[in-house]
Amino acid sequence: MRAFVVTKYKGPLQESDVPEPVVGQHDVLVRVDAAGLNQLDEKIRAGEFKQILPYTLPLILGNDLAGVVIEVGAKVRSFKPGDEVYARPDKDRIGTFAERIAVAEADLALKPASISIEEAASLPLVALTAWQALVERGNVQPGQKVLIHAGAGGVGSIAIQVAKHLGATVATTASAANADFVRGLGADVVIDYRSQDFEQVLHDYDLVLDSLGGENLEKSLRVLRRDGKAIGISGPPDPAFARENGLNPLLRLAITGLSFGIRRQARKLGVSYEFLFMHASGDQLRHITGLVDDGVLRPVVGQVFPFHQTPQALQALSKGGIRGKAVISNTRRNETTTETGTSR
Repeated sequence: MRAFVVTKYKGPLQESDVPEPVVGQHDVLVRVDAAGLNQLDEKIRAGEFKQILPYTLPLILGNDLAGVVIEVGAKVRSFKPGDEVYARPDKDRIGTFAERIAVAEADLALKPASISIEEAASLPLVALTAWQALVERGNVQPGQKVLIHAGAGGVGSIAIQVAKHLGATVATTASAANADFVRGLGADVVIDYRSQDFEQVLHDYDLVLDSLGGENLEKSLRVLRRDGKAIGISGPPDPAFARENGLNPLLRLAITGLSFGIRRQARKLGVSYEFLFMHASGDQLRHITGLVDDGVLRPVVGQVFPFHQTPQALQALSKGGIRGKAVISNTRRNETTTETGTSR
């Protein structure tokens, strides 16, 4: 089976012939017709998450998929061969940059009927991230104020739509070229990150979803109201993440140290900081499917690459500038790269 693997951290993504997936009793074997690319893929390749995601190399990369069910395990009841599905596999079972993958039944959902296979592949990780940040962690309520950074990017473009669905007033950071685009997604306030300082413009926000980290995260704390919350998806990881993922005591101590500074700043300001590493959920994806088919959420695919150009696609992602999501397609329809927009 053809797949694209990482053989050493910081090394290039390479095409390889790998064994067929093993299908367990609760697994679904899926033909991967399209796979979304995420910043997480590049961070894994670069070794940035090797302490908290201790993968064994060589590793098939890829965290999003859409495709067709080929086979189901003996105890699978929700899917059958021929179903069009999509998923973000569990973090311990990634590998969507391949012709086929076995996914746990619990992590899979039927693809939204109203969108293409490439659009479906763009959604799982970013839509689940947005949902878990804004609903599970943030408990966003109508009338609250939410700041979503990098609104034209993969997570941001979906998070804006989810926040508006929840009834929030939404601010976002974006380039001037993407201002109309993010307003079209529902943003009420657009900050041009190149010419404006969002900290000087925004005040008393209930929640910030930060995908950039560093100084951007520190400044985000200062636009929150007292008891407001910043949720970071770029890091640093916090002690709660270390506990929930059963990391060893030494690693827990190291992670506590990594996030000590930002958590101390948050306490001084009377706000809180949480790190979110999203989890797979077929149940949440089914809810997202309903929102897509009802016209509440629309995927944003900025660039589509053919399967054989997966390494080039990952390089393009790392350089930035893609509006929404980049997707690789294995449907044999895409012989050339397609571009529809750029971001931040």
